[in-house]
Amino acid sequence: MGNALRFLYGQCCSEPPTTTTTYGSAGDQQLGHHGVSSTSVGVSALAQHLYHFEITSQVPEGLSEHVSSSKKAQSNWYKKLSKAWRESKPPPKTPEEASRLVIRTLQRHQRPDIEGILSFYGLPLPHSLVELTAGDAPPLADGLKFELHTLPVDARAVADGDTVTVYVSTSDARESSRVPQEVHMAAVERNEARAHKNYTKADALQKQIKDAGYGVLHINNEEILARKYRIRLRGIDAPESAMPYGKEAKDELVKIIDGKCLKILIFDEDQYGRFVGDIYCNGIFVQELMLKKGLAWHYTAYDKRPELEKWEKSARAKRIGLWASSNPEMPWEWRKNRREHR
Repeated sequence: MGNALRFLYGQCCSEPPTTTTTYGSAGDQQLGHHGVSSTSVGVSALAQHLYHFEITSQVPEGLSEHVSSSKKAQSNWYKKLSKAWRESKPPPKTPEEASRLVIRTLQRHQRPDIEGILSFYGLPLPHSLVELTAGDAPPLADGLKFELHTLPVDARAVADGDTVTVYVSTSDARESSRVPQEVHMAAVERNEARAHKNYTKADALQKQIKDAGYGVLHINNEEILARKYRIRLRGIDAPESAMPYGKEAKDELVKIIDGKCLKILIFDEDQYGRFVGDIYCNGIFVQELMLKKGLAWHYTAYDKRPELEKWEKSARAKRIGLWASSNPEMPWEWRKNRREHR
């Protein structure tokens, strides 16, 4: 039992996979003795305490300062949380995911105690969590072209709040028959060159692979040949990086998908060569979350789904994110003005 949670804890606290192409560590600040980033320190501490509880049956010191219930009640909470954490697949990685697990597991207990536990770990309180629609995204319009299942995404692959670069392994059924012969050969020759420490040749072959739209990714001590896709999130338009809330939109998208494998439904290709699609991450419809957090507009010029309009209106009414401003500038108008003044 303890080993199972220790494995989950290791997954939770591990750095996102690194690759030999565009991937790398997220680079956010490391905090204290936890040795984890500011975005995951509370999640890591909770996982560590649950693992410790399974070994010692002891709840963490200091928790009683945040809750009113007895030590016996606290032990009951941690027993339930340990079981829920072990059974979650995958285990929580973000503060929002950990907070939802705590709230869901302890829903029959007193609200002040639940909020006390969340405060103890610095996790989001119930009122600050965005409620997501159960199940799939809005009904799909005609025109679905194909579906992608990506390798883990890294922070550096996120360009802004509505664009991300992903990689799909060439062992994927759809991809395997599409790899050009010269890319296959270049990948084999690159491995041989590296084995013989001929790094000049290996680098030249790596460039050849990259120029063909592929990459060699190093994940879990394994090199994987993968196809590169630039993805534009369908139906939303996030603030540009230089606009107010541009950084917040990008950071939110990073937080949602960093280190995760995605399911992407592709509908179109835009004028910049990006594939336009709906993105799912651990069952979450990413566009829904971005809209409900007030970090993107519903892009009505290209997407008429009423659900997206409803989610934007909900954020507007709550004055969340960019809607805290009474008259935020539309990204498409901002881009148009920039082009006209060049």
